[in-house]
Amino acid sequence: KPEYRGTFELSIRSRSRPFYVAYGIKESLRTIRDLRFSREDIDYLRTLDLFCPDFLKYLKNFSFSGDVWAIEEPEIVFAEEPIVRVTGTLMEAQILESILLNIINLHTTLTTKALRIVLSAAGRSIYDFSLRRAQGEDAGIAASACSYVAGCAGTANVIAGMKYGIPVVGTMAHSFIQSFPDEIGSFRAFAEVFPDKTILLIDTYSTDKGLEHAVTVAKELKKIRHSLKGVRIDSGDLVQEARTARAVLDMNGFVDTQVIVSGNLDEYAIQELTLAHAPIDGFGVGTHMGTSSDMPYCDVIYKLAEIETPCGTVKPVMKLSPGKTTMPYRKQVYRKVQKGMVHEDIICREGEKCGGRPLLCQAIDAGALKVDVTDNL
Repeated sequence: KPEYRGTFELSIRSRSRPFYVAYGIKESLRTIRDLRFSREDIDYLRTLDLFCPDFLKYLKNFSFSGDVWAIEEPEIVFAEEPIVRVTGTLMEAQILESILLNIINLHTTLTTKALRIVLSAAGRSIYDFSLRRAQGEDAGIAASACSYVAGCAGTANVIAGMKYGIPVVGTMAHSFIQSFPDEIGSFRAFAEVFPDKTILLIDTYSTDKGLEHAVTVAKELKKIRHSLKGVRIDSGDLVQEARTARAVLDMNGFVDTQVIVSGNLDEYAIQELTLAHAPIDGFGVGTHMGTSSDMPYCDVIYKLAEIETPCGTVKPVMKLSPGKTTMPYRKQVYRKVQKGMVHEDIICREGEKCGGRPLLCQAIDAGALKVDVTDNL
């Protein structure tokens, strides 16, 4: 029988960030395409004694039959702009709500944070060290993927490297060094296994002594026609420590040996280091990037914008709650670019001609996927 249809729009309500990176769109589209309710799912729902038999029968045969318009990821977006627009029966469109909010919240939050960190490094390399502090395995893998999309040079998460083809990077652990009778013995053992990929962690005991041992190992590697790739400093006054390391390495002829720093870094700490002109080649960033510590979520919302009655009449819908007002009707975002820079975005009612490039493109048409959703980081 004829059903009411609705259009819902997903956007970010908060202006806490000056911009966001919309990501998670492809995963959302794959999830919509594949969404089904198994016999086990329906049997469980029946045990809750909440749903009528007709609804459970509806779920048994469920597949999304509506339309989805979405921004092509990854894309810079701003608060209150529609990122995804879903049109379908009210039932099926509402079923997608929590799925879309969950996926796009996580990926947009992490990609936005990672890009902020990448930009703060002013061209220096950022490496993802976030797995240990991420909220579970799935979030850890997502953090690696999001950081790579945002411009990170590699990840210490080997599973993410295998799954997405992200360059896998790493140095050595303090515990590895501590397991040897002396520091230089651990350095020599590591260099023997990785003669051209050795980055020595020099701050376990004394950074000055660690640097001295690193130079010794670098000289030993040079004698056998290999080279020390870098040293890593994980604590202390990173500006001064980096300057000392760079000076000592250069004085000994190791001008190509990199200085990498890590240890509770975020975009603000990295910006201070770059503004101080610290001679740092790369940053290993973990907790703050992988959890987006200062803003661990985007205030994503999924709100009804219009309803189409069974007879075809379209009725606008808006929310008037204080601080949570929404705009009615389905919308499009037009982006105007001047000299290669975003000049302005204009939110228009669908069908209006506002000039510029439309950001929302049709991704699903009557349940059929219209775009490539293959992961290609």
